[in-house]
Amino acid sequence: MTGRVHDIGRRYKLFWMGSKAKSDGVGIFVAEKWVDSVVSVGRHSERVLVLKMVLGDCLLNVFTVYAPHSRKPDDEKETFGNEVFHLVTCIPQNEMVVFAGDMNGHIGSSNVGYDGTHGGFGYGYR
Repeated sequence: MTGRVHDIGRRYKLFWMGSKAKSDGVGIFVAEKWVDSVVSVGRHSERVLVLKMVLGDCLLNVFTVYAPHSRKPDDEKETFGNEVFHLVTCIPQNEMVVFAGDMNGHIGSSNVGYDGTHGGFGYGYR
């Protein structure tokens, strides 16, 4: 796994983590005006990166994730879920959390069995 910071000009900085096979990877662009507010970058795997920054008088944890797709082995999906769950539960309650990325969720308009987690506003059928 490799993790780097790329300064891509005067406007943004890219923080990323990826695999040598170039099959998985996550990253986040931070606007130049916010780069000095970054406190830490946790490169936990090629599927999970957590950027912590000061936002006013609060700490903001931005998760960027790439979940295994449905054809990946169940143990890989379970490992990913456990990793994310552990990282989220370690964040103090007075800090903010934002999730971004590809959770590889199933798309569809039916919310049967997903009460409270799916608004039924999807497109198409499953």
